[in-house]
Amino acid sequence: MLLDIVVLAAGKGTRMKSALPKVLHPLGGTSLISHVLNTARELEPASISLVYGFGGDAVIASVKDDSVQWVFQEHQQGTGHAVRLAMPGVNDDSMVLIMYGDVPLIQSATLKTLVDAAKETNTLAVLTIELEQPGQYGRIVRNESGSVASIVEAGDATEEQRAIREINTGFMAAPASLMKKWVDSLNSENKQGEYYLTDIVALANGDGISPVAVSAGDFWEVEGVNNRVQLAALERIYQRRFADRLMEGGVTLGDPSRLDVRGDLTIGQDSFVDFGVLFEGSNALGCGVSIGPNCVIRNSTINDGTVVQANSVIDSAVIGEKCSIGPFARIRPDTVLAEGAKVGNFVETKKSNVGAYSKINHLSYVGDANIGRNVNIGAGVITCNYDGTSKHITTILDDAFIGSDSQLIAPVTVEKGAFVASGTTLSKNAPADQLTLTRTPQRTIRGWKRPVKKSETE
Repeated sequence: MLLDIVVLAAGKGTRMKSALPKVLHPLGGTSLISHVLNTARELEPASISLVYGFGGDAVIASVKDDSVQWVFQEHQQGTGHAVRLAMPGVNDDSMVLIMYGDVPLIQSATLKTLVDAAKETNTLAVLTIELEQPGQYGRIVRNESGSVASIVEAGDATEEQRAIREINTGFMAAPASLMKKWVDSLNSENKQGEYYLTDIVALANGDGISPVAVSAGDFWEVEGVNNRVQLAALERIYQRRFADRLMEGGVTLGDPSRLDVRGDLTIGQDSFVDFGVLFEGSNALGCGVSIGPNCVIRNSTINDGTVVQANSVIDSAVIGEKCSIGPFARIRPDTVLAEGAKVGNFVETKKSNVGAYSKINHLSYVGDANIGRNVNIGAGVITCNYDGTSKHITTILDDAFIGSDSQLIAPVTVEKGAFVASGTTLSKNAPADQLTLTRTPQRTIRGWKRPVKKSETE
């Protein structure tokens, strides 16, 4: 039997107090709706219909998926109304699964169990969970045989029903032909004047069909986001689960509660990540890598044995094996460090290739440069790569030495083994194995007196 999925994501999310549609708020660097759709795709459905409303253009632009069937709900008249709008795009002979765009941590294994239960009984299956404090969630009312008789919304529940701890999560699966029949039969005769999807439980019982309940494993799976407090709570759950997976894979974390991953991350065995590290985008770290505290790593590859010291930023770069970076280094996009290269404290690189075992130890800027092997770049060196209109390349060949406080005015080449003396402003190529310097003679002015402020002489 085919599976069609309907995702409900039309709500405005008033309690978020945001101009951004609720389902576009990020969790772990990815929008809520993207988490939901990624999980839905793991089930390999025949179709995914997404019911949208508030901020629809932004939602469509964010998802960017031509395979999604978009269903516009102009007026939010309840979940039953939303599902009714989506039913024309669902195959009559398929199983239909109802998901929610603001419940980002639901697991595909849980949903598969729900769908399988509906398939095995050819009836309606609802996902439930028991809570110590069920609050405003709809209550699961069971009949004498133990099957689900109805779901009563908290606002419509009696005192006796409010005491029930088993609550409705909203996730449902049923044969599409039955789902279509039931949602077409819904009415809005309730306190909210809305079409409740939960009323299909009573309709199923009226047809002589006994709905089945499937229990969710953990509450965080089925918890939705209604405000920023709930979003922050789910963020910490998401991050802790990610941290646990890393540690189970052989990574040591300085403090698992202070790791933030916003995107995709793989880390090899015996690596260490200290507290306060932020990973953004897509990152891959090898084995035996060490990341110091308070670093930001974005869209980068860091190979085996590299050490990144505290407070460094690595952005869209490729770092070779056994490199040393930081502390307080900034590696900007399109930087490539070969094996054993060193970029020290307060060094900035951009769009540069740094050869094996070359060193830029401190207080330097290297941009738009190609640097060979075993090059030493002293403190305060600057590659002057921009002339006001265009960027130019600086080339430093193997075994060259660049003295401190030198400026290399691109385009310029330092040949193999050349030695550029400290304080040089290099505007022409430096020949191989020679000393090149530009330095005015040192003079002492006899009889010179320090200027004195006028107020001090009066």
